[in-house]
Amino acid sequence: MLSLKGVFVIDRRLFVAASAGAGAMALAGCSSQSSASDPGSDSESGHIRSITAITQVYGVGQKLIAVAVEYDTAIDTSKLTKSTFKVSGRTVTKVYANRAAALADSGSDGRYVIVEMSPDDTAAALWVTQQGSGSASGSPTQSQSSTASPSASSSASGGSGDAPGGGGPGVGDSTPGGTIKAAKATLVQKADVTTTSGVSYPAGSTELTTTAVKNLIVDDFEQFTYKDSATGETLKYNLFTPKNYDSGKSYPLVLFMHDASVVNVATVGPLVQGLGAVCWASPEDQAKHEAFVLAPEYGSVVVDDEYKPSPLFDATADLVLAVTKKYSVDPKRRYATGQSMGAMMSLGLNIKYPDLFAASFIVAGQWASDESAPLADTKLWVVVSQDDTKAYPGENAIMKVIKAEGTKVATDVLDAQATQAQSATVVRGVVAQKAPVNYTPYQAGTVVTSGSGVSAHMATWHHAYTIPGIRDWIMQQSL
Repeated sequence: MLSLKGVFVIDRRLFVAASAGAGAMALAGCSSQSSASDPGSDSESGHIRSITAITQVYGVGQKLIAVAVEYDTAIDTSKLTKSTFKVSGRTVTKVYANRAAALADSGSDGRYVIVEMSPDDTAAALWVTQQGSGSASGSPTQSQSSTASPSASSSASGGSGDAPGGGGPGVGDSTPGGTIKAAKATLVQKADVTTTSGVSYPAGSTELTTTAVKNLIVDDFEQFTYKDSATGETLKYNLFTPKNYDSGKSYPLVLFMHDASVVNVATVGPLVQGLGAVCWASPEDQAKHEAFVLAPEYGSVVVDDEYKPSPLFDATADLVLAVTKKYSVDPKRRYATGQSMGAMMSLGLNIKYPDLFAASFIVAGQWASDESAPLADTKLWVVVSQDDTKAYPGENAIMKVIKAEGTKVATDVLDAQATQAQSATVVRGVVAQKAPVNYTPYQAGTVVTSGSGVSAHMATWHHAYTIPGIRDWIMQQSL
């Protein structure tokens, strides 16, 4: 059993924006950015007090989806239309007033005008890899760590990561990593804005640039550094604490471990590259299952394709114990999840530390089948694409071992193009089989949309974390 041998060092919140011209990565979580114009510089913009970019994380990563324009008095929402504002390079989908810099299903009179934009715009994407938010095709490959450590020139774009397809382990190709773009938008008030008292703020031609950023859910995490005395390793990590945290209560904890495309990215990388961490911290999930969410950011590859973990593997286990001790975490309700490299880590940690997690959600990963017999005594939900030429055969081999040990495995096939209701039906059917291990591959040809160009391997987690029923099952398990 693990012993607690680490200490915590608290970092300040990571609100830093780097200059793209200097070749540095810009962090989407920055609290302010330079403005191209002063909102109060002329008559048409003189009533504007602030302009805030609003971001949201999707399966493919973080996107800039709205701008909140704050006026000096309440605005009449009924007088606003989609043509009231034009946003450079973006498609405006909805414009309404609100009492706060927040999205709403419908408008209400208030000082903020919310300009929503299409998340499908190319310019919306803030998390970018060579596969983008789903672009270059190629044969599926896992390739978690077959390349050398990132050089100084590559580290700004994420360093070693999942190859964009066609390479495979051992070929020596450089891998794309990921880059977090700054959340910034430029807009013009193209039509009059009317206050609730009937005063008209006239249209103008001044370009207004966002001066602040609000990152939905991501901003609810804090960033810390953990120094593990047992391994000598240092781990930067993100931690979500339940909003009404009471040290007198006991809470579950979810550990999310990212794939190798996030290696050596900013600490918030695991939060903005997809839903694997933030979905558990959403208001909807927290309303059902109050829980801590822990998301380390790895500075180097932790598990390679030969299943040989680095010291960061054990440091991660020690971090889980350290957080458990520091906060009121229920040791019988800790859960692991991860994609690709992180999925491999989840399997490996369950094998080495069988009492660490009550259940694990495995997305597009595998482990050596001849070492997998201990997984027969764990609770797992495994999702992988049938088009994934490494993880799918690997998971099939693990399931064969688990069944040979006498453990029941519930199975069905998911369709990534199905509706939420259809996916929920499949999940309910699997849960009804009452098995400790659930195996639901995605049907071949469904995880990659036509022309998206992303590999089936990486596309798997674009979909897997969008199914609430799987998360509900995980959170119901205990040791």
